[in-house]
Amino acid sequence: TITVNPTPVVNAVASQTVCNGALTAAVNFTSPTTGPTGAVSFNWTNSNTAIGLGASGTGNIPAFTGTNATAAPITGTITVTPVYTGGVTCTGTPITFTITVNPTPTVNAQANQVVCAGAVTTATFSGAVAGTVYNWTNTNTAIGLGASGSGNISFTSTNATTAPIVGTITVTPIYTNGSVTCSGTPITFTITVNPTPTVNQPANQSLCPGALTAPVVFTGTVPGTVFNWTNSNTTIGLGASGTGNIPAFTALNPGSTPNVGTITVTPSYTNGAVTCTGT
Repeated sequence: TITVNPTPVVNAVASQTVCNGALTAAVNFTSPTTGPTGAVSFNWTNSNTAIGLGASGTGNIPAFTGTNATAAPITGTITVTPVYTGGVTCTGTPITFTITVNPTPTVNAQANQVVCAGAVTTATFSGAVAGTVYNWTNTNTAIGLGASGSGNISFTSTNATTAPIVGTITVTPIYTNGSVTCSGTPITFTITVNPTPTVNQPANQSLCPGALTAPVVFTGTVPGTVFNWTNSNTTIGLGASGTGNIPAFTALNPGSTPNVGTITVTPSYTNGAVTCTGT
């Protein structure tokens, strides 16, 4: 007898893309080749062991954990050679496919922010992997920022209350390649918006020289407000500036016409090392 073995063939295998740390799909090789005295086996090699797969092997490739320690996708090219053994060993035409492992995207830490109501507030996100998209959520839309979004943040802060309000921002880095989306570890930071302090309008006063003025007690809506004042005319008997209430003082007039001092009071509120002033 003269037996001529068939030329073995291996069916095509689809390429894969997975995230760093994710399991690949198991690869089961098949062949249409049959013969009465032998069977087809499959020898394979891998061009890049950094993906988490060994350099070579025989038979099917079980699922393995894809690895990528870089900031860009890495790819291993798998070359599969079909072998038919029946008396003698015959090899067929190899096929190739790829396994690509995407990097894990990152987002750099953000410092917490404290701002005044009405201030333009920004946050710029960056990370190690080019092409990363930064999706964020916000726990408190009263600060003037929406509940969620993508990309850098820029908004005019708001606070309609009389106390600081806080929004916690959670940022998740997302990287997409080969129709596979991979997410990294989220970061969080806070944006605190201080209230705008106010001062209630005091009444004007008119006095005779030598009389005591009425004490001026400043009040406002925001607890903890400090009231700084200036006086346009110290000859009325009051200093040029001060902080807090104005106690009674003796009114003066060294001239022969009414002597007027204009007191300007500015409310300020400090929280988180940020001082906000009102009207």
